[in-house]
Amino acid sequence: MRIATITNWAYGATVCLTLASGIVMLMASRADDVERQAVKQRQVFDQLTEEVETDAWMLSDLARLFVIKKEPSVLEEYQQKERELKNVEHRMTLLKDNGASGEELLLLQEGLKIIDELQDEQKTALDSTARGEDRQAVALLFGTYYEQELERAQIQLDHFRQILDKRIIADVQAATKTSKTLRTASEVMVGLTALLFLFVMGFILKRRVLHPVVRLSDVVHRLASQDYAVETPNFTQIDEIGDMAQAIRIFRENGLARQRLEKERDADWAVRELLARMTQRLQGCENIADVINVAELFAPNIAPGVSGRLYILDREAWEMRSAAEWLYPEGVKEPFHPDACWAVRRGQSHPPVSGEPDISCYHLPESQDRRSLCVPLIAQGEAIGLLSFQNITPEAAPSRAYLELMAEALGLALANQRLRDALLEKALFDPLTGLRNRHHLEDSLRTQLAQAARSEEPVSCLMIDIDHFKSINDRFGHEAGDQVIKSVAAVIQRAVHETGVAFRYGGEEFLALLTGADEKAAHACATEIYTGVQALSLRYGLSEIGPVDVSIGIASYPQHAQSDSLLRAADVALYRAKELGRSRIVSFGGLEGG
Repeated sequence: MRIATITNWAYGATVCLTLASGIVMLMASRADDVERQAVKQRQVFDQLTEEVETDAWMLSDLARLFVIKKEPSVLEEYQQKERELKNVEHRMTLLKDNGASGEELLLLQEGLKIIDELQDEQKTALDSTARGEDRQAVALLFGTYYEQELERAQIQLDHFRQILDKRIIADVQAATKTSKTLRTASEVMVGLTALLFLFVMGFILKRRVLHPVVRLSDVVHRLASQDYAVETPNFTQIDEIGDMAQAIRIFRENGLARQRLEKERDADWAVRELLARMTQRLQGCENIADVINVAELFAPNIAPGVSGRLYILDREAWEMRSAAEWLYPEGVKEPFHPDACWAVRRGQSHPPVSGEPDISCYHLPESQDRRSLCVPLIAQGEAIGLLSFQNITPEAAPSRAYLELMAEALGLALANQRLRDALLEKALFDPLTGLRNRHHLEDSLRTQLAQAARSEEPVSCLMIDIDHFKSINDRFGHEAGDQVIKSVAAVIQRAVHETGVAFRYGGEEFLALLTGADEKAAHACATEIYTGVQALSLRYGLSEIGPVDVSIGIASYPQHAQSDSLLRAADVALYRAKELGRSRIVSFGGLEGG
């Protein structure tokens, strides 16, 4: 067979394999497109269902809040959220065009139906409130049936997500398997092409073919091992070698694009996992310091290379104060007025588009004008803090949506902690005097006596009563009586703050627990309280209230009583002081001696 014939046959086979390889590569690219489309569809469905779920819960909370507080602003916010939810539900009905299956749509429709029924219940409750039927409205929104229906709607939406996840995962796995099979076939074809080129190399001029084939063969082998960093030779001649070089370049570009997509997908999932873990940790925080520690730990991992600060709004000074920072952000962390940040002003992240010309926040250094992002921490429609990010670049920064999700989670956690602190303050402290109230006494007494038993140290109890307090109320009024109670409480707090804890035990009666104090030390503290009250000069308006006296009973553990009778012993001593004419200090030990 003539060499020319062999060469022609070899070139013909090479062209066929090259075309087949190109077709297989295009098919592999289409499989990757199917995978990306499935992931995109899942993101669309997740976002829409999450909006419906969040707005449904918010509608329920707003309806309950209005029934309890009856504030017109709450009703207006409820009506606005109701209109937004209807808009989202209208968008959900169009999901069929995006490829939702009949079973998925049925689950979704059932969930939306339950939400609509809950809205009917909410409207009925609001109407009842408008008619003054508050008890009926509260029973309707806080009843077992309402809670069960709300939970059933959540279950329907969760079931919808589970079925959607199963289908999307199956689609992604099928597309991945198809893409892998086609890539393998493409690599085999490219390998056969390389072998044919090596065969032809012995029959044609070495000066024209040998060098290009050697270079192309090396590139093919590296591409076959998925080393897409290799540089393909630029052969521009119009022949088989030029065609093969072009095909290899296309294969390499497709491989690089696939690697980039896979890397972005892996990074996307990693950020999601970090956000989920951060949200879980925030739910377990006991105080604002815990929230700050979580932010400092997770922020540099969610956005690697992006420095930033967490600001919390100080309501008293009405300024943003830096609570945490990471990766050494530029500028000083001085407090600033909330209006100095456009994100806080607008109630949304600023600037809207990173890198585009826009007005900069006044609290940022000039060097960060085009590389910063501020995200407000919003809770119940009110800004309570700020996340300020620096060194934002398209290559290094994660999606803006993830940074906003992080801000949303931190805002909710801070709001919860503030609410928890406020509730704890009301539960443990007397609002008039600032002393701990009687509800906290039992826990404190149990703790101190248990510690005293372990360390074998004494604990003393002072029972303090304002003498003739009823006559003060009768003569000057209850406001003057409150002034007397606050003044006496201040004297008691000053006397015991270093050695114990003071409580408001009753109307005009106080109690102090002194850790490590025996009868002698307790008597000295009682004397300080007694003389401090006598030294008070109290006036109400233009009238002088006159001298105020207190009676004090003292009991010590284990000198006078056991742990379960310490308060009773102090109360007996106080009762004896009143019997003896008030305005005196009586110790339970003196009663035993008598």
